[in-house]
Amino acid sequence: MHKLTKYLFFVLVLININACMNDNSTINYTPQNADILFQDLECGDLCSAIKEVTVGVDSSEFSHIGLVQNVGEKWMVLEAISDGVKYTPLLEFFKRSIDSDKHPRIWVGRVKEKYSPILKHLDVGSYIGMPYDEAFLMNNGKYYCSELLYELFKDANQDHAFFELEPMTFKSLKTGKFLKVWKDYYRNLGIDIPESQLGINPAGISRSEKIEIIQKLGKVSHKK
Repeated sequence: MHKLTKYLFFVLVLININACMNDNSTINYTPQNADILFQDLECGDLCSAIKEVTVGVDSSEFSHIGLVQNVGEKWMVLEAISDGVKYTPLLEFFKRSIDSDKHPRIWVGRVKEKYSPILKHLDVGSYIGMPYDEAFLMNNGKYYCSELLYELFKDANQDHAFFELEPMTFKSLKTGKFLKVWKDYYRNLGIDIPESQLGINPAGISRSEKIEIIQKLGKVSHKK
């Protein structure tokens, strides 16, 4: 794309973002390919439970994550949600988590310059349409939101981990006991809670030293 055309395209995207959100809302964000969107999403007890057992950068709380992609000159977010791995229009992604000031509760992460050569090797095609991993388990042919990004960046890094896995916990960080929502959730799945198994979550990725938070679009929850 010609430099002037690309500039005008980004300006148009920014204008459209500002114009298409709810009344009185403003989002001053110019998308860049492979931006990582950390979302403080409200999805009932499950999202609350995710935030209660994880801690993000600056004590922030995130329950979802997606990867910005330019697809046919349209800005989309690659994500793993309940109906599988798919592209979601950027504005639709934003509108899921509007705060009281009419801003999306989203922080934008970007891979640091020294690691940016990996981005040209990102290949999302083989993941589109893959099933969602409701059990939050690694290496089972299904993907939850942060696992998807982990695998994408691992592939791009010649099968070496780019983000770090950590032992998962489903216990309250305050009480050290399993949350009832997790006990009920895994009982319904018919499997044991995968306590201490290696995994990854949006908050953990937000703490990676390989990325930087370049923009805070709205007010997210924080650990007290």
